[in-house]
Amino acid sequence: MANYPTPHINATPNDFAKTVLMPGDPLRAKFIAENFLENVRLVNSVRGINGYTGSYNGVPVSVMASGMGMPSMAIYSYELFNFFGVENIIRIGSAGSINNDIKVRDIVVGMGACTNSNYASQYGLNGTFAPICSYKLLKTCTDTASKLGFDIKVGNLYSSDTFYDDSGSTINWGKMGVMAVEMEAAALYMNAARAGKNALAICTISDHILTGEATTAEERQNTFTDMMKLALETAIKL
Repeated sequence: MANYPTPHINATPNDFAKTVLMPGDPLRAKFIAENFLENVRLVNSVRGINGYTGSYNGVPVSVMASGMGMPSMAIYSYELFNFFGVENIIRIGSAGSINNDIKVRDIVVGMGACTNSNYASQYGLNGTFAPICSYKLLKTCTDTASKLGFDIKVGNLYSSDTFYDDSGSTINWGKMGVMAVEMEAAALYMNAARAGKNALAICTISDHILTGEATTAEERQNTFTDMMKLALETAIKL
């Protein structure tokens, strides 16, 4: 019995490329599809989470939103990995800097993803699982960034379940060398590990938790093009 279509993705495995770029925002997915891909077709629109497949420099690539937060990312990445034959997912999102050396509009790449989420409890592990990216994707990304002349930062991200954190403890992660806070990478990395697939999170710093500097929603949707190009150039080398 086929596991597709699912309640969230009305498509077949043939509708997706082996590599999927996943922004959180459906409008960012639309922007990438319309401005970077050729021969684009809409392959999913359930719940407004639009997915597109086209080609970039002649190589098939898909782009589909994940929505906000680990529960949403967990659903979509799980289904893509396990039901639709996707091998690689590259998150292309926004993040808030918690490090004085990382500025607004810098590109950060998550080698690891710390988290306050209880997502890993489902695996029944007698200890703490450390979510990390795929080294294959990381090396391809860093090599590609060097060729493009992009100055990227590689290190730890903090995937938080809380956007409005009443404890005020987010900045403490920065004291441990964590670069930035976002809300999806840890679940993506755990799903990839469990499925034996590959995942990487590339984020542009949209705001700075320590200084208060921030970009607008429209800027986050339409202007983080260096991150988009880096992800696309990485995707076609996989």
